Amino acid sequence: MAQPNHDPTAGDVLAPYLRSQATAFLRALRLHDESTGSGPDAAESGQAARGLRGAARRIAGSLNTFRGVTEPGWADGLRTELVWLSSTLADEHAYAARLSRLMEALQRLSAAPEVPAPRGGVTTSGALTVGSARAGALLERQLTLARTRAHSTTLQALGSARFHAVADAVAVLASEVPLDPVAARGPVTEVLVPLAAVTEGRLGAAVTALPASQETPYSAHEDGAWHEVRRLLRIHRYAREALGDDVTRLVTAGAALDVHRDASEAATASATAARTPRIAPATAYALGVLHADQRHAALAARRAFHDVWHPLPA
Repeated sequence: MAQPNHDPTAGDVLAPYLRSQATAFLRALRLHDESTGSGPDAAESGQAARGLRGAARRIAGSLNTFRGVTEPGWADGLRTELVWLSSTLADEHAYAARLSRLMEALQRLSAAPEVPAPRGGVTTSGALTVGSARAGALLERQLTLARTRAHSTTLQALGSARFHAVADAVAVLASEVPLDPVAARGPVTEVLVPLAAVTEGRLGAAVTALPASQETPYSAHEDGAWHEVRRLLRIHRYAREALGDDVTRLVTAGAALDVHRDASEAATASATAARTPRIAPATAYALGVLHADQRHAALAARRAFHDVWHPLPA
């Protein structure tokens, strides 16, 4: 506990945050274990999985940023396992969300009369309507298969000794945080704030490395750099959360990058489906329009992030 008339120590701030996230992890795990994952419990199971991912990412991100305030060996091991877990849990959700996004986009595009027809084809959206049903069926088949495989991987992970070891470690963390005895006694302003500034600096450098002009055409080759900004922004946001700062702007910027990630991956999925052998020209056309639509959405998300991060002066 902080001493009266003294600034809080690094341990006073970091330990409660880590304990709260560990408690959130265990609560989500209990909810996940109690749900069947189907029928009325499907929404509850999804909410529990999101809670597990969110808590795991926050703990892992904090251990990454504030590693020097904890016992390094313990922090490195737990962080590695939590990154594995959150990544595994995210795959099934990602495939389901991608399929939903693409199906909604196909319906919207099929109903839009301004969609251009293929060269030499009719001049209404009828050409797209013809191919959209088969394109949707193809995407549903491919992404449902991928989701089923991811679901099996998730079930295997949650039943493994590796996961139970992670859950046990988080349960210990909920009551006791292994801190470095010297660093944890240092003032927040001298210990945690400089460490958070390092993460912020990495994020700033990554943002600076993005294309300077937001008016340039979309290029999938740039997606990796944008995904890295999204990752660093999330770590920076968790660090600021631990310090008790207002993260509203970071949440808004992160939401734009989430849309960018979703749209870019949906564009990739439509392009992959379009390369399926022996598909009908109308199906390929529908997938091409869908691919262009998602590229446009990704570019719009890049601009939205730019507007949040570099707002024009009033």
